[in-house]
Amino acid sequence: MPTKATVSQAEDKMKKALDALGDELKSVRTGRASTALVENIKADFYGTPTPLKQMATLATPQFDMVVIKPFDPSSIREIEKAIKSSDLSIAPVVDGKIIRLNIPPLSEERRTQLVQQARQLGEQTKVGIRNIRRDAIKQLEQQQKDKTITEDDLSHGKKSLDDKTKTYTDKVDDVVKHKADEVMLD
Repeated sequence: MPTKATVSQAEDKMKKALDALGDELKSVRTGRASTALVENIKADFYGTPTPLKQMATLATPQFDMVVIKPFDPSSIREIEKAIKSSDLSIAPVVDGKIIRLNIPPLSEERRTQLVQQARQLGEQTKVGIRNIRRDAIKQLEQQQKDKTITEDDLSHGKKSLDDKTKTYTDKVDDVVKHKADEVMLD
């Protein structure tokens, strides 16, 4: 059953695209402190760009503060530099062997910008999902040309792909709406 395999393969790619969107949205700021804001920022660690989550302990002792405690205290300056050069717009405070990030409350204008950013990420993901669908349909049409599947298999495969595409684009909308609500409420 090459049709089922093609549809299943496309669904796996759609799920990965949705998971990637979830990971990207974690780094979109809300009014609350979250270690997800900084865990993927890369700092130079002995010549290698390394995510902070691999270089330090990350914690949120208060709802408006992230604390970063490097495993190697000598890397504190590199971490500070990486945070300053990121798009976080938060000044790190070096306090001995730890770095504190005080998360200021968001203005209404900034919240609106962040919601717009989340929506753009969602749209990019939906385009990616539609491209996965298009490629899978081309694959099915080629299989039908090569006579490895029948015309009925092709139409069933297309319908199945359309259903899966609709399901995943709806899930993208739900994830983006949840993030937008989170940004606007905090």
